[in-house]
Amino acid sequence: METTYRDAIAELETILRALETDTVDVDELTARVQRSAQLIRLCKQKLRTAEDAIDRVFENLDQDEDDSLADDEPGIQAPAPAPAPKRASRTPRDTGGGLLF
Repeated sequence: METTYRDAIAELETILRALETDTVDVDELTARVQRSAQLIRLCKQKLRTAEDAIDRVFENLDQDEDDSLADDEPGIQAPAPAPAPKRASRTPRDTGGGLLF
């Protein structure tokens, strides 16, 4: 079964709490840090995928709007679409749970 974003965040929070309370021995520390890195990569990938899907939806909406404008006015060409606004770079985001990645 695929790990969901929510499950990954919950597991990261659990690992963080254990690390903060110093209940993790050295042997477990490496494994937990490695698992955290896997979960962070998974979350970043899921965020990128969601962002790309949302961008495609808005691009399609803009295209549909442009097409309908061109259809409404025979002989009049729809204006070229305005450039998309610049998005924030894909840098670590605060998930609200105190974890940054």
